This record gives sequence, structure tokens and C-alpha cells, in this order.
Amino acid sequence: MSEFEFRHGVMHAESISVPDLAARFGTPCYVYSRAAIARNWKAFQDHLPAPHKACYAVKANSNLAVLQVLAELGAGFDVVSGGEIARVLKAGGRAQDIVFSGVGKSEHEIRYALEHDIGQFNVESDAELDRISAIAVAMDTTARVSFRVNPDVDAKTHPYIATGLEANKFGIPMQDALDTFKRAATLPGLEIVGADCHIGSQLTETQPFLDALDRMLALVDALEAIGITLKHLDMGGGLGVTYQSEQPPAVGDYIQALLARMASHPHLALYLEPGRAIVANAGILVTQVEYLKASRTKHFVMVDAGMNDLLRPSLYQAFHDIVNVCESSAPEITGDVVGPVCETGDFLGQQRTLRVAAGDLLAVKSAGAYGFVMSSNYNTRPRPPEVMVDGNEAYLIRARETLEDVWRGETLIPAQTEK
Repeated sequence: MSEFEFRHGVMHAESISVPDLAARFGTPCYVYSRAAIARNWKAFQDHLPAPHKACYAVKANSNLAVLQVLAELGAGFDVVSGGEIARVLKAGGRAQDIVFSGVGKSEHEIRYALEHDIGQFNVESDAELDRISAIAVAMDTTARVSFRVNPDVDAKTHPYIATGLEANKFGIPMQDALDTFKRAATLPGLEIVGADCHIGSQLTETQPFLDALDRMLALVDALEAIGITLKHLDMGGGLGVTYQSEQPPAVGDYIQALLARMASHPHLALYLEPGRAIVANAGILVTQVEYLKASRTKHFVMVDAGMNDLLRPSLYQAFHDIVNVCESSAPEITGDVVGPVCETGDFLGQQRTLRVAAGDLLAVKSAGAYGFVMSSNYNTRPRPPEVMVDGNEAYLIRARETLEDVWRGETLIPAQTEK
């Protein structure tokens, strides 16, 4: 996280001190670095020249300004809803660069995607295939389709973010894939362009990717033998980042290992769908310490950000490094960093050692992915603002919600009067 570094004892986001950002925008607050997003993206782009392609996984962080930065860099986009399609288009992304994934595409979403002539659908079931074909025929158009195949490879990651096992809801089982491709070739309104798999998220080893690739290349060969030639192979996303002590492979090493394994299939383009690897370490959550509390057995650092603002620690038991944004001479304590939400599971970090006092600012690091996008209004808490730092400029890219924002759309019913 070189764009978030300490200078003279104070954390900076690029050229702006974090305390200055907190004074201007309040806390809690998400802060992103434009330079970090661009640097992370270019690490993929530099190793995937055309016809290879990287498509940013929008679900990791879907703020319009984040998408705008990536669109200006020429990114493709992996989306999982019609709303994410609309966001990409609003941010300046091109429809032909959109890959539509997801297991539950509605008729409305499919029609919307076809109206905008997106790049392709990643089809996840026979039922979805039939629906896309029927809608495309009714609209007198052609849907470009790739099939998400479940290779039954253990990604060795948290079970909630493992997606490549037969027990998971995603994709078409490998043993059924050949028949699905054959049937698709007989359906109207479709053009078969590729095959896709995504085995999970936060992977820190290359071997699971290569194991999945071997199985996908065997499928490509089997399809070629029956006259179905694919244009590309999409190996999804999932490359991990460093939250604590993880040591994922360098982006270039990971991509070159995949390309080397595909050298026997020179007609295939490689598609990847990075999300976390682009934005996780490009963002922090800034929060203020409200109180210090100690029981006979434990210390608590009570902050103004909660599980509604950053869910990952409670949902996945995920680790985020937490630091005081200013070097402090306060007494050192070891305890849990907890929020104000009325749940025992409301914590940002457990058993952390910090020099901290009430009123101090803390930075929850590596919070750019699956942070704000998973936030909620639980306990009627307005969601925090998002800020993009670009050198010595800071832009408010999402305003802090007001209470009126929280209950907008709700209505009272007529008052009951006594008869």
C-alpha cells in the first residue's frame, strides 16, 4: 500500500494527510487512491495484450468514480446484475467490454443486456441458456455466450468464497459441460464464443488456477473434436492480496504461468476477471475512537465504524490491519476494536495491540474491496462517504447518507383513530 504511507508520523493518502481528510469529510469514511487503482490495473494490463483481456469484477467496488478510472484505462468489466451494467455504462464503460456473469439473471436483466449489445453472457445453467435463446429470438438479435463450467477444484480458501467445487451453486458441472455446449449449438439466437470458470476468491497459490486450467483445456479439446471452436477461455478472478501475512504470487508470474500452459492452444485468448486484486489495497476505512473500555478480562477500543460499514470481519472472520493514523505515545493496550452496532459480532479486529486514546483516528487497511459495497443501514446507521484522492486533490465521490436518505421510500400508514 505504497500510496498510504506515514510521513513525519502521520499517515497520508497519496499527498494528503488522513487527519485532514477526516476533518474535511468526517468519520467513518472510505478513502481510495486513484494511483493505487491505476497501478494495480496496469499490472494486469501489461501482461494481457490483445486479444487477451482483463475485465474488472464490478462487485468488488462499484463506485462510479472507481469504474470511471478503470474505463479510462481501457478496462473490460465483469458484472453480476443489470444494475452493474447500468453503472458501467454511466461511468463511461463500453457495452462491448461487459461480461455478464451470475447465477440468477432475470428476464428483465437479459433483455436490458441485449438491448445494449453487451460483449457476452457467462451462462451458468441449461435453464438460463434456454431463457437467453428465447429472449434473443424474440428480440431478433444474437446473444454471444460463454459457459461457466464448474471444474470441481478446491481453491483452498474460505468456504463462503469458494466457488469451484461441485457442492457450490455456481456453474455447469464439468461432466455435463460437453452436452450443454452441444445443445447450445442447436439453439437459435446464440453465438458460442468461449468457456469460463471461477474457482474462488483470495487464492494465494498458482497451482489451483493451473489445475482448473488443465481441466478447461481438456474440455476445449473435446469441443474442438465435435466441431465447436472457442475464441477465448475465461479463468475468472480470485488472485489474493496481502491482508496480514499472505504471500500471493506476483500478478505477472500468475498470468505468465497461465499463458505458458495455454501455449498449446494459440487460437485461444485468455480472459481474467480481477476485482479484489485491483481495489482492496487501494482503499482504507477511517474511523474515530469513541471510548476505551476495559473489563476484568478484556480491553475494547470502541470506534464509530461498525459491521454495517465493513462486514468482512464479522462475515468471514477476515483480517484487516488496523493502525493509528498518527504515531502515539498513549499507553499500549491489546483488545478488540469494536463498533456501535448492537451485535456481539460487531468487530473490525480482535486482539489487536495499539497505542490509542479516545479521539484518535484509526485506519482499517485494505478496505477497498467488499467494503462499502457490502455496507448496510442496519441499526438505522447512514452509510459513510467515499473519497477519491488523486495526488494533492480529494474528491467526494459519494456523499454521506442522511437519516432522510435511510428511510427514503418508506411511508407511514393512516393513523388509527378510536371509534
